[in-house]
Amino acid sequence: MQVRPKKALGQHFLTDLAAARKIADSLQPDGATRENPADVLEIGPGTGVLSQYLLERGDISLKMVEIDNESVDYLLVNYPKANGALIQADFLKLDLNRFFRQDFCVIGNFPYNISSQIFFKILDFKDRIPQVVCMIQKEVAERIAEKPGTKTYGILSVFLQAWYDIEYLFTVGEGAFNPPPKVKSAVIRLRRNGRTSLDCDENLFRTIVKTGFNQRRKTLRNSLKPIAEAMAERKGWDNEKLAEFLSATVFSLRPEKLGVEDFIALTRLFQ
Repeated sequence: MQVRPKKALGQHFLTDLAAARKIADSLQPDGATRENPADVLEIGPGTGVLSQYLLERGDISLKMVEIDNESVDYLLVNYPKANGALIQADFLKLDLNRFFRQDFCVIGNFPYNISSQIFFKILDFKDRIPQVVCMIQKEVAERIAEKPGTKTYGILSVFLQAWYDIEYLFTVGEGAFNPPPKVKSAVIRLRRNGRTSLDCDENLFRTIVKTGFNQRRKTLRNSLKPIAEAMAERKGWDNEKLAEFLSATVFSLRPEKLGVEDFIALTRLFQ
């Protein structure tokens, strides 16, 4: 039985066993033992090259979510331990509360075409997901792990770094996959940091970050002006008061210059 990689699903099956074991070993749930295994969800197991190493670990209790019918059939035939652990579903539509009542870690070779959507769903469960180990497109991995001040630093960088400490672990070449992708891949690890809240309006925080980076060539004074004008109207400010507000130094900067704490402080200005 073979599984045909499907372009529509963004499938590039990992074939490098050494890389697969290294990824599996990179998942290090705090306090996990054979007596008290950590719940883990693998996204997109495909042909099970990574799954085989996860299934043999005694310190984790593994579930796998796979959307592809051929992959599901292959996994059930070739990995008996997958029976009872495999969920046939679209991760982006999966009700995670049905399968996990407590904290759980996430691991996987994320499909490149939906990796950002996967991360946004992980953020929705940030208080339940203490650790993520994933292989993604190298460019995206660098962007997520990047510090402020560079062109690659962006929306996902800020959102994920607000809640997770991010480590760039290693690079994986094109030849480790079937079919080979046109880009290099990288493995990163996200560990939940100690932040319990942003100490600002989180919805407004997200709006300000997205608005700033969606017009990243502009200064924040220009990109955020509509938000400032709406606030001024709400507060009954005149044009002079609005101009005074927008004269703050932070508004002369472009968004990539601001770290998470800077965006939090900026959000507070609008509240």
